[in-house]
Amino acid sequence: MKIIQGEFGRYLEDFEAGMIIKHWPGKTITESDNNLFSLLTMNHHPVHIDQYYASNEQHGKVLVVGTLVFSLTVGLTVRDISGKAIANLNYSEVLHKGPVHIGDTLYAETEVLDVRPSKSKQDRGVVKVTTKTFNQNEELVLLFTREVLVKRRLK
Repeated sequence: MKIIQGEFGRYLEDFEAGMIIKHWPGKTITESDNNLFSLLTMNHHPVHIDQYYASNEQHGKVLVVGTLVFSLTVGLTVRDISGKAIANLNYSEVLHKGPVHIGDTLYAETEVLDVRPSKSKQDRGVVKVTTKTFNQNEELVLLFTREVLVKRRLK
């Protein structure tokens, strides 16, 4: 019996500037996701953990911790962007564009901005991307740029 297993991640040669990658599946944020992340990161702001407090604030309900939205989005992209990474080199321009609430489902898409081989090591290169996160209503909620050091195919 032959077993076929799909590749995890992409090599430098698999990226090209201008390509757009839609990441799937999405992830629905649960109350426990938000509570655990708040506890783990010691972010105890009541707008994230106190429904009564949040009901009297701007959005009228609990807001998901922004760094959870960011971390989750990075996770959604791993298979397609950093699955063959040596390191994430830089995150920049992290922009929270809209609120995320418990029960929202997040989806991500990434545009490849630049691909360049390393000048010092033949076995790697840098991929620069911008990732957008959307909720189930296709509203943009997060945008960030990052550079990833990625392996090249060994010939």
